[in-house]
Amino acid sequence: MRPYTTQNTIQFEAVPTMGSLSSRLLGQESSSQSASSCECRKRKRSLECQCDTETDDELENLLNTPRRKKLKSTSKYIYQTLFLNGENSDIKICALGKEWNLHKIYLCQSGYFSSMFCGSWKESSMNVIELEIPDHNIDAEALQVAFGSLYRDDVLLKPSRVIAILAAACMLQLDGLIQQCGETMKETISVQTVCSYSSAAGFYGLDSVKKKCLEWLLNNLMTHQSVDLFKELSINMMKQLICSPDLLVMQVEMDVYTALKKWMFLQIVPSWNGSLKQLLTEADSWFSKHKKELEDTGITFLETEQGCPFVPVFKHLRMQYIISDLASARIIERDALIPSEWLSSVYKQQWFTMLRAEQDNDTGPQEINKEELENNSMRCGRRLAKDGDYCWRWTGFNFGFDLLVTYTNRYIIFKRNTLNQPCSGSVSLQPQRNIAFRLRLVSFDTNGKVICSRTSGYQILSLEKDQEQVVMNLDSRLLVFPLYICCNFLYTSPEKRVELEGQMESADV
Repeated sequence: MRPYTTQNTIQFEAVPTMGSLSSRLLGQESSSQSASSCECRKRKRSLECQCDTETDDELENLLNTPRRKKLKSTSKYIYQTLFLNGENSDIKICALGKEWNLHKIYLCQSGYFSSMFCGSWKESSMNVIELEIPDHNIDAEALQVAFGSLYRDDVLLKPSRVIAILAAACMLQLDGLIQQCGETMKETISVQTVCSYSSAAGFYGLDSVKKKCLEWLLNNLMTHQSVDLFKELSINMMKQLICSPDLLVMQVEMDVYTALKKWMFLQIVPSWNGSLKQLLTEADSWFSKHKKELEDTGITFLETEQGCPFVPVFKHLRMQYIISDLASARIIERDALIPSEWLSSVYKQQWFTMLRAEQDNDTGPQEINKEELENNSMRCGRRLAKDGDYCWRWTGFNFGFDLLVTYTNRYIIFKRNTLNQPCSGSVSLQPQRNIAFRLRLVSFDTNGKVICSRTSGYQILSLEKDQEQVVMNLDSRLLVFPLYICCNFLYTSPEKRVELEGQMESADV
């Protein structure tokens, strides 16, 4: 029995020996984990266990953060299946030689069809409807876009097609599409589109588009002249531009007259296809021939049957600022476009204004009269091709007020020149003179769209002899060249107000 016992003991002891080693190893690990757990519990008691907290936060964020995965577009599926393929159609629309298999539930988004289907119209129970299209601007392609817009959440509008689509949208009373057409038109106004957009906006009631077109024309008529634009501008539109105080004039009022002469020639001879550089010479030649034909009659071109329609436009020229320059006055007399009665009235008015300035001590405007400034101010402008130092004056006799304009170091300065610098005309020696003005600065992109602008608003500036004054300080970040500077000036007081003051002074004496 002993040998067995011994063997049994050996076998028995061998296992505990190995087990003890395992126990020691496990004990160390257990001890390590216990210590770590203990430390963790200690930290948790003070400021929570960060490792567990951070893990929980990350998991929470992962579970609650949305992930955007693009599935097949429902809108595209609807457009393709229901509109283009016409599946499950319950109504057929026929117009302009084309048919559309559509769905009443989608057509009811249109005010036109909603009234048709929901009212007592006979079409409400018909499966085939023939549409009458009274608007010549609407074509089959425009109807395709208009109908398709009911089946999708976006639409692609080409500027060349936007008027036809607008016409279709207005007929079908699709307010959303009408709005998109308007936005597209405002974003794509250019010399090629402005006249057609303005006409369409007026016809279809898009006042905001019409206003944008007018603003574009006021800014670009003189600054970016174009043969095509002159041909397209109607008499009513040109009248609206010429009478506006916001017309951005380059150089002086005489240049407005020159632009009108070129425009009138192209309205009469729209087949002329020369360049802008040739236009003035051609216009002068054409009017010169007609002048010779009228020499025996004693009338000017605007008094003829051919010229009469243009009278309302030329009436809004500010002739007092044209005849104040000798060279310009001679051209006006030579052209014989303006009726002599108009000129006689202006010469008389300017003569009395000069006498008031010289003998009645009119020192200029005393207060801002917006109506007077908008209707009777001198309009002039200058283009600065690049940054630098510039100093200039606009031509014409301004009742002894020789105004020098300087651009330097981002400042615009007005100076009343009296004795410091040479002047081609006489200057007033009154101790103080006032001038009412508005200064505007504009920069354009290649399509004539304003990219930055600034205005001084209407102001009155009082200057002593040879005094200068900074009238605008420009932010260099907003300066984009070429820079267009446009000014409105009023050098004398309104005549009626001066006469009233004179009567009051006489009564006091």
